[in-house]
Amino acid sequence: MVFLPPNLVCASANFQYWSKIYADDLLCAAKMGRLSMNAVQALLTSARPKFLVLTFACIALGWAGSAYANLALSLPLFGLVVIGGLAAHISVNWFNEYHDFHSGLDLITVKTPFSGGSGALPDKPEFADKVLWGAILSLILTIVIGCYLVYLRGAGLLLVGVLGVMLILSYTPYINRSALLCLIAPGFGFGVLMVTGAAIAVGGQLSTATAWLTVPAFFLVNNLLLLNQFPDMDADQKVGRNHLLIRYGRVISSRVYVAFMVCAYISIGLGVFLDALPLLALCALVTLAMAVPTARGVLQNANNPEKLNRFLGANVGITIFTIVILAVAVFIESGR
Repeated sequence: MVFLPPNLVCASANFQYWSKIYADDLLCAAKMGRLSMNAVQALLTSARPKFLVLTFACIALGWAGSAYANLALSLPLFGLVVIGGLAAHISVNWFNEYHDFHSGLDLITVKTPFSGGSGALPDKPEFADKVLWGAILSLILTIVIGCYLVYLRGAGLLLVGVLGVMLILSYTPYINRSALLCLIAPGFGFGVLMVTGAAIAVGGQLSTATAWLTVPAFFLVNNLLLLNQFPDMDADQKVGRNHLLIRYGRVISSRVYVAFMVCAYISIGLGVFLDALPLLALCALVTLAMAVPTARGVLQNANNPEKLNRFLGANVGITIFTIVILAVAVFIESGR
């Protein structure tokens, strides 16, 4: 059953009203020539839209965990969480694009469909400032939505929000210079903060199921970024980054990748064994059909970037499909 208290219905109506005004203002600005189509294209490309599906997957995981715990869920707040999550994800992408352009990294990376940046700013350098402003405005939107959710749901969300904002601001300029922090920051940001934040926002509290679901998400999202760093290793080192590959090399990093993958799947099985997750959650293990050959390929080709790049797409599929299947399975078991 979905519960919509009167104050949340009113809040949703107010949000829709102001969203329409904001959208109309952007359209008017574009018509007046203040935002050219080239600028819009640069902003959209540097936002890396094809990767935003990860936000939907992680928020769905939080929703499913709350549903399985039989908590009263709010659809209006779910929509608000999606907007806030997308704004946060786009903000960190835009900050990353801006910093990588100004550091010169974008000019020396080997582009693949899954790594090396979007290439938007090297092609259109005159729009770098607009990307920076986009990142700032997206972050402000995230903070505004976060403050409103804290007001509604209590201080339990405050720590999640503060840590999330710190990650957005520090990921490119600081976290990328620490091997350990760079390794775990993606999984912590998406797999832990976004999942738990979504769950508390839509359900009012953090359930045992949701807490357990953050574990496989943590390892899978870390692996998503870890493998994408392999093609960029040499370029990253030239601009002062110090992530796992630079610090410990390709072979050790490939072993960490496999270890994280093993931990992700074991955590799903262990969650079912301990009754923290429903039996249907084991359906997520179907992605082992992709994970096993990918893990083998990464180990065998750690020092062969050209062959390793073939597994980048499979790695994205493993992460997204496993999280989505988990979310769907847990939600089905909730009986909603």
